[in-house]
Amino acid sequence: MKKIIIVDDHSLFREGIKLMLESNGFGEVIAEAENGSEFLEKLKTHKPDLVIMDIEMPVMNGCDATKKALELFPDLKILVLTMLNDRENYQDMINAGALGFVLKTSGKKEFEKAIETVLTGESYFSNDLLRQIILNMNVQQPAAQTNRNIVSNIHFTAREKEVLIHFCSGLTVSEIAEKLFLSIKTIEAHRSALLRKTYTKNTLNLVLFAIKNKLFEI
Repeated sequence: MKKIIIVDDHSLFREGIKLMLESNGFGEVIAEAENGSEFLEKLKTHKPDLVIMDIEMPVMNGCDATKKALELFPDLKILVLTMLNDRENYQDMINAGALGFVLKTSGKKEFEKAIETVLTGESYFSNDLLRQIILNMNVQQPAAQTNRNIVSNIHFTAREKEVLIHFCSGLTVSEIAEKLFLSIKTIEAHRSALLRKTYTKNTLNLVLFAIKNKLFEI
């Protein structure tokens, strides 16, 4: 059974998530924390398979807690459960190493998919969340020009473009492999090439890079 820690400063919300997780057989909630500092203390004695992390919390926020936790345990899987007004912190959370993002207003099915995806070690970012981020992006003109220069010098193969589009559509590595009738290892190789060419370090950064630079319209 998977071991889970919930980190959120609202006790009623934690109780609701715990009930949903355990009643649906996702695993056992072995600990709860109301802020990042308390979470790091509990990591000393609890070793979870999954952490469900809020962003805005008192004492220590989710971004700082994620960075510190992954410095100690690089393989820790962190799923961010957030509100739209936290969007300015998404990039920091992605850079810190969070594997997935799902809105607190999402339905049960999407939350379940996010958990299942992150538990396999793959990234998850709901399309609804991506749409809201893109709608609220305020990219300065000099930065946009720099990005265009970078993109113009990148050569993607036809297969890499196809894989990138599927990542931007919210598909996981295994789902893309199934859709294209290719092996998971082949898709992972294409992802590695895409990360290298775009100078991004994970799938979430790759997707944001593609959308910011209009390689994919969402």
